[in-house]
Amino acid sequence: MKKKPNQLISSTSPYLKQHAFNPVNWYPWGKEALTIARQEDKPILVSIGYSACHWCHVMERESFENEEIARLMNSAFVCIKVDREERPDVDQIYMDAVHAMGQQGGWPLNVFLTPDQKPFYGGTYFPPAGWHELLVNVSEVFRNNREKLEKSAEQFVKAVSQSELEKYRLADSAGAFQVSMLHEPITKIMQKFDHKYGGFQRAPKFPMPVIWHFLLHYSVSTKNKDIFNHLIFTLKKIARGGIYDQIGGGFARYSTDEKWFAPHFEKMLYDNGQLVSLYAGAYAATKDPEFKAVIDQTIQWLEEEMIGSGGGFYSAIDADSEGEEGKYYVWTESEINQALQKKSTHIKEYFNINPDGNWEKGNNILFRSSTDKEFATKHNLALRELDSIVRDAALALKKHRSKRPHPGLDDKILAGWNGIMLKGLTDAYLATGTDHYLELAIQNARFIQDNLITNNILTRVFKTKISGVLEDYAFVIQGFISLYQATFAFEWLEQARLLMVHAISRFFDDNEYMFFFTSKESDELIARKKEIFDNVIPASNSQMAENLRVLGILYDNQEWTRMAAGMTKKVSRLLTTNIEYMANWASVYLSMASPVAEVVIAGPEASDFIKEFGTHYYPFKVMAGADSVSSPLPLLTGRAVVNGRTTIYVCFNKACKLPVHSVDDALKLLPGFEKT
Repeated sequence: MKKKPNQLISSTSPYLKQHAFNPVNWYPWGKEALTIARQEDKPILVSIGYSACHWCHVMERESFENEEIARLMNSAFVCIKVDREERPDVDQIYMDAVHAMGQQGGWPLNVFLTPDQKPFYGGTYFPPAGWHELLVNVSEVFRNNREKLEKSAEQFVKAVSQSELEKYRLADSAGAFQVSMLHEPITKIMQKFDHKYGGFQRAPKFPMPVIWHFLLHYSVSTKNKDIFNHLIFTLKKIARGGIYDQIGGGFARYSTDEKWFAPHFEKMLYDNGQLVSLYAGAYAATKDPEFKAVIDQTIQWLEEEMIGSGGGFYSAIDADSEGEEGKYYVWTESEINQALQKKSTHIKEYFNINPDGNWEKGNNILFRSSTDKEFATKHNLALRELDSIVRDAALALKKHRSKRPHPGLDDKILAGWNGIMLKGLTDAYLATGTDHYLELAIQNARFIQDNLITNNILTRVFKTKISGVLEDYAFVIQGFISLYQATFAFEWLEQARLLMVHAISRFFDDNEYMFFFTSKESDELIARKKEIFDNVIPASNSQMAENLRVLGILYDNQEWTRMAAGMTKKVSRLLTTNIEYMANWASVYLSMASPVAEVVIAGPEASDFIKEFGTHYYPFKVMAGADSVSSPLPLLTGRAVVNGRTTIYVCFNKACKLPVHSVDDALKLLPGFEKT
């Protein structure tokens, strides 16, 4: 018998569509469902997840596809499904509410609300028996103890509505920005380093590129070799581990163990965009070919699996296929033998294939436990010969793997996540000099501009009317600034400026001197939040502070420069106590405390000079220029071409050194720069 679809059938979200034929009468978040809850005076069940979420799939199979449980949900509740990637504003509020209840957060997130959206109970994954019991209990309490429940809900609303600045006692700090202020919290971070496996001493392990970006900036600028060496060690451990797809490229969400071995197999665009940037920075700082190989293979994967026809990048690839986590990516020894025939001997050792499996159910996760040089020496192979063996084997394994049922693709195109990937592509272009990466970046930027921006207002999700949140503005602006600094095409910088003007007018809170997460025109929710803490991606406020800093310099906009400094001073106290959750703020603070080089290039070879600059790692510079001197940018005023040759000006706070005509000579003017 053909199943009847519920209200999610017309959704554009792959995650919501996954639930469109559940017997639960799901609604998307919106006026219809909220109105029904008020009219029928029913409690609301909001269930929040995302398409690549393993435990979301489990709970769907166990509970939301269960006819008996569905009847109970339909009779007692108005049931709303939310894709957290489409509506991070809704997710943020009810995640905070669950934390206020003393519960551990995560996804799936299941929260019970009064008919006017006020939360009174919630949690994450529930097994079917526990879920059924909870539904019965909540329904009974709502009917028989409504007054007490409403009072409890009011308290949770009060907790969720509290200003983040009040909650964490954030206030303006006096005094100048000083690098020395970061030394003590950095020392505390170093005590957590895992010197055996890289990263930090914990499991599970997330790559956390935000933290390593900051540590790369800090270690280079302070010449701290201990931090720099641990960073490089960590990036190599990650790239050789099972968390990295050894034959297809791209990084999984996190490792379930301390060794970066067994991943949670989903691949997210925002992780890979940031990690491409991070490996590009590491490559520029070291010229280590292992890092370039990671960049090249990951971008190849993005082109093969994650890019739409217009140049926009999709959101995620699921962990599961055929109902099993990781099934697409793991191998038995017999499958390796079948795919490689007689050429499997070296490869099985290279990727640590065990006849009985090195993971679950006799399966193997591919990982590397030695360097190529060590492996080649052990087997009396030339490095070039080993590279050829591995490359041919990877192609054969990839071809064999492609015949398997593929994990689900979440083909949502999100503005903010595309901004992150745009930054990754421009960083990869500058570090490696690969022109194709710039072509991909320009194609992606054009897609964002043509499809996600109308009158300088961002749409969050392609082909929807969902409004952009601060995260979208923060990362799209960052991506456009990066593309300008890689090309000197003024249109990208001007688009970044126009988006910033709009964001300030619609998101900025003049009273608390921070940005709200949602626009003042957004759907009215029970609270309007501000995102302060950096996590897996930078907090939208920290990224906006960085954007204001750079745009302020490029446009000589002192108000924006003051805003960036003021926002950063608001949180500076937290840098000394919670720097792991303030890592992007720490990067902004470090830039404020360091002399920033204003590098202006004028003349016909400007594009070539940018490319040459990009191969050197120097975090504290802002680039501007043009093939001619006709650019309207204030920073270029008076920066003439000297003697008909492309000219480089290196300035600090508008005071310039004598102009030079080569990148090598310009690099000598950067304080503390060491050529790699």
